[in-house]
Amino acid sequence: MRIQRKFYVVWHGRETGIYRDWASCKAQIEGVEQAKYKSFPSLEEAEQAYRSGWSAPKRPTGNRPTGEAYAVDAACSGNPGKMEYRGVFLPSGEQIFHQGPFEYGTNNVGEFLAIVHALALQVNKSTHYPIYSDSANAITWIRKKHCNTKLERNSRNEPLFELIERAEAWLATHKWDIPILKWETSLWGEIPADFGRK
Repeated sequence: MRIQRKFYVVWHGRETGIYRDWASCKAQIEGVEQAKYKSFPSLEEAEQAYRSGWSAPKRPTGNRPTGEAYAVDAACSGNPGKMEYRGVFLPSGEQIFHQGPFEYGTNNVGEFLAIVHALALQVNKSTHYPIYSDSANAITWIRKKHCNTKLERNSRNEPLFELIERAEAWLATHKWDIPILKWETSLWGEIPADFGRK
């Protein structure tokens, strides 16, 4: 089973380097004044960023979405681990929905479910706001109408898999033309639905 994870680069902290989990990264930056660190979805990106050196995150540009839209995100402690997801209304930051925590889930599963939740909510309300997610995997799964997770199904996450099946069934039986867009974190900063646990 392939586990989705993040890699953390520390440019300024107790010990600089690349860390494979948040706890190890946090130990290097906690209490360090003006610590410089960031998470990346792959080791290759982390290594490239570490070699390139620290650069302050770009401020949101004029291209940053500001209109009426939903932003969704998931958080997972362990990956697989306890997972939750939520959606917010972009202009106000108001939380529209929140689900979880679920036992033994993954971040990508949460992102997938969050997008389906936002889609179903809008179809029910007859609204048509774009949905932003920072997960390219989840967006691909939505387009294929299948949650292509490698997560092993077991007694702990049976309720989660039942929710996945419901989401896939919804995708198979409903039509929508709501845009599902990639949130460009490197340009716009963290997605507004982020749980703040980087």
